Amino acid sequence: MSFGRPPSINIGFKPSAPDRGSFPLDHYGECKDKMLVYMQCLKENSSNSTPCRALSKDYLNCRMQKGLMERDDWSNLGLHNVDGRKMEKSENQSKKT
Repeated sequence: MSFGRPPSINIGFKPSAPDRGSFPLDHYGECKDKMLVYMQCLKENSSNSTPCRALSKDYLNCRMQKGLMERDDWSNLGLHNVDGRKMEKSENQSKKT
């Protein structure tokens, strides 16, 4: 009987990269402010997330810049037709009225 490590660790265990769509947690809060704004938008627009698409793009862009996820085409993420500046301006104007 052995009370050491499980046999799988001793016999050629090789770590593998995470599956596509999973990425490291933001342990240092590098994109936390963008995530909080995005989550607040989702909460306010629970029945329609369209107004939050620019914030989603901003958040994902932060994650890509900080190395928290692999850089990918916006078209693969479903955000190729989102212009963050235009949507943020229109969202700010709608809040004022």
